[in-house]
Formats: sequence, C-alpha cells, structure tokens
Amino acid sequence: MTRNNIIVLTLIIIIFSLSLWVLLPKEGTESEHMGMHLGLDLVGGVHLVYQADFPEGASANEKEDAIKRAVDTIERRINELGVTEPKIYAQDNERIVVKLPGFTNIEEAKEEVEKAGFLEFREAELDEDGNPVYLRDYLDNDRTDFFNTEEPGDRVFLATTDQAPLAFLDKDEAGNLVFTNRDGVVLDTEELKKNMSQILLEFPGEYTLLSWIPARGQDGTHLTGDLLADAQPDIRTQAVGTKALVFIEWNKEGGIIFDDIAERLYYAGPDGSPQRALGIFLDKTLLSHPNINVPKYDGSGVIEGNFTADEVIKLARRLRSGSLPMPLQQPPLYEEKVSATLGADFIDTSTKAGIIGVLLVMLFMMIYYRVPGFLASLALVFYGTLVLALFKLIPVTLTLAGIGGFVLSIGMAVDANVLIFERIKEELRTGRTIGAAIEAGFNRAWTAIRDSNVTTFIVCGILYWLGSIIVAGAPVMGFALTLFIGVAVSMLTAIVVTRTLLRFFAGTGLARHRSLYTVSMGKK
Repeated sequence: MTRNNIIVLTLIIIIFSLSLWVLLPKEGTESEHMGMHLGLDLVGGVHLVYQADFPEGASANEKEDAIKRAVDTIERRINELGVTEPKIYAQDNERIVVKLPGFTNIEEAKEEVEKAGFLEFREAELDEDGNPVYLRDYLDNDRTDFFNTEEPGDRVFLATTDQAPLAFLDKDEAGNLVFTNRDGVVLDTEELKKNMSQILLEFPGEYTLLSWIPARGQDGTHLTGDLLADAQPDIRTQAVGTKALVFIEWNKEGGIIFDDIAERLYYAGPDGSPQRALGIFLDKTLLSHPNINVPKYDGSGVIEGNFTADEVIKLARRLRSGSLPMPLQQPPLYEEKVSATLGADFIDTSTKAGIIGVLLVMLFMMIYYRVPGFLASLALVFYGTLVLALFKLIPVTLTLAGIGGFVLSIGMAVDANVLIFERIKEELRTGRTIGAAIEAGFNRAWTAIRDSNVTTFIVCGILYWLGSIIVAGAPVMGFALTLFIGVAVSMLTAIVVTRTLLRFFAGTGLARHRSLYTVSMGKK
C-alpha cells in the first residue's frame, strides 16, 4: 500500500471518528433522536403561512423592509413563549411562514402571531431625594405605595439590560402593591428576594433591577411607538473606525412629548446615569437605553453607543416594528396542526424502514460482489455517519420527506459502487491485475457517476427553488436539501472511501483469489 493511500485512509478514519463524536449524545444534553432538528411532521406543532397585505403601490424595497420588520416582531413575540427552535421567515417577500414545534393550540398560535406589539419609552424612577429606585428598595422597605406617587403606571425590573423583566410592580383592585410575572401571576415576595440577591451577585451594575416607569410628557401622555415616525440606521466610516448610529424622527405630537422628557432627564442629576437614560422597550423587554445628551431635540434625535453595523440595523428595524408594519390577511393561507403522537409514529416507522433497507442492500452487495461488496458496505456505514453528522451540524431540519431524500441518496450511493464494480469485472476479464483493474474501473466509471450526479444536483436546485415559493413547500425543500447533501457525500464515499479500501485490500495476499471479487466473474 502506497504512502498516499495510508494518508487518505488515516483521514477517512479521523473523519469517521469526528462524525461519530458529533452524533453521540454529550453529557448533560438531550440524547433523543441524536440531537437532530426534526420538522413539525415528526415532532408535532403548528404550521402557519400568512399573506402580507401591502398598501397599493408599495415598491419592492418597501415590501422587503416591511416583511423583515414583521418577521423580527413576530420572532420576538414567539421567543417570549419559550417555544423550542421556532422557525419564522419570509417567503418570496410576500408571505410569512411560522413553524412552532411542540405548540399544542393552533388558535393560541394565531393569536400570538397576529397581535400588535407595544413599543414604549421608560425612564428610571426617582425617589423624593432624586435618587434612582431599585427592586430592593421596594422589597426591603415593604412599601405600601410607589416611591414616585405622581406616576400611577406599572414598574418593570430587569435582571440585566439585555434580558426580559424579572418582575413587574403594579396595584391590584384593592389598591395594594403586588409583584407579578409577565403572565400576571402574583410572585412570592420571599422567593423574589432570593432571586434578587442571586442576580445582584451575578450581574452587578447600575441598571440591574432598576425600576423603570413610563416616560411621559407634561400633559401626562406616555411616549409610545405610535408617536414615532421613522428610525433609520446610519453607518459612517471614520479615520478611527466605523461609527454606527440610529436616527429617530417623531411625528408632531411625539416631538413635543419627547422634548418635554429630554429636558427633564437632561437636568435630572449632575452625575449623569442612570437618571439621564431613556429606556426603549418592546413588549416590556428592553431594546436599548441611550442617554439624553441635550435638553431639546426638535422632533428628531440620534441613538449612539458602542454599536456594530448589524446592531444598529436591527435596532432601527425594531424601533419601526412596535406593531406589524402591515396587516396580515385573514384567515392564514395555510394552517396545520400535527400531533406529537403521529410524528413519533412517523419517526419509528421511517427509522425501521431505513435500517431494514440498508441491511438488505448491504446483504445483496456482499453476496453478489463479495469482498468489494463488503468494502462498499463499510463505505456505506461511513457515508451514513458523515451525512447524519452534517445534518446535525448545518443544521438540517429533518421532515418525513427529508428522510425520504436521505434514503434515496443511499440507493444512489450504492448505485455508484455497482457501476464501479461492473467496470472492474470487465477489466479483470481482459486479464488485468487486481490493482490495474481497480484503477481502470474507477477511472472509467467516474464520468457516468459525475454526469448522473450533476443532473441530480440540478433537479435538487429546481425542487428547492419551487419549494421556497409555494405556500406549503417545506417538505419539497427538505427532500431537495437532504438529497443534495446525500448525493454530494455519496460521490466522496464511492470515489474516495471505497477506492481506498479496495487499494488496501489489493495490497494483501488475499488479492490473488479472484473468486473473492464476484460470484459471476467468469473468464474471457
């Protein structure tokens, strides 16, 4: 065996070992289904497709921007529900696809998607001495009223500036102060104190568990997203680096209210933050907390900080996404609920079918082609392990149709080996040695394998494109993607892995026994 063949065989063993490592469950992680991402038809859930209702005359750029904002808003709402690995994306800039694995109620899912988000602006609550108020001030002093009695609205307490609220504070029907979670469930005060102490240890800082109250103008109007006219990112390249900003613009009423708030916060305290910070909240979750740098903005302003270009683009989109930028046509174009029980049956059935099919193929190859068939079966094990590892790493969301594409690619991988082995048989009949027959067989079979696989790649591309523009095209896309990956890897296993194993075998003493290569060798 040549030095190059030893190197290739070593690489094959390393790749196989890494693929096994990827597939094997890790300590402390979920081991079910080898950690694969499974589609709704396998794990159950809700699948919705909405048609966006754009205003007449909207341009392509306006549609694209509106769709992105809508997807961003819906994604934030769904993430708050704790749904595992939801899929929300635009389809052809006309529709929005929402897939919620494990969601049990289709009407609740539709309500979450269709509701209007609430964009609001909040400021730090101050006590009578002008000091900022924190959650501990309410808990430790057993308050029976708000510190700022002029503000009757609720309070929001954040664990960190980039997390959802830990608790809310408001008055119940009897006028008593109560702490609640996002769902309105009253929280146990002693348990809340324990959580507060732990959070302060993990996230010390001036904004941790600060009390945020609604920011209001002189007339008492709450500054909300309805008063925001526009928000646009601005990315400037300077000598010292890139500076990323967000320009915001208010409507006439919003500009007056914002200037009232800016003037008050600018003079709130000589030491700066946190009194001068204005919190931007979407559905009670903090997006940003810029400082007020001047007392008057005249209807517009700039949000600046240590932002990257991607961060300011996303922040500007979220500021414009307080509510959906366009209505969604009712009812949805497509809605489906799949039970988890049905999905589990699909998984069990398809797994059994796949194992039985692979074993039968391997048995046939070993009986008919003997040693080459056995080596091809080893290559098939390598193929399956590598493909499944790629499915997990990319990751590919496996549907029943996707599993069908994977199984079909197994057949195509074996088909390539059949072409090669038949070519080897022909070369052996002409009197060539085992080594020469192997090299000639692979070289002459390559063009047929290449051409057939290229045509398959083209078909996969067409199927994936068609699936991306039809309403319920996920199964078509899944089939095309898994088939494409499977066929691409099958070329590697047929041309590289099987060939390397055959070269290794040809270098042993057993290579002299031609009967080990096929039961139907015959003589010329």
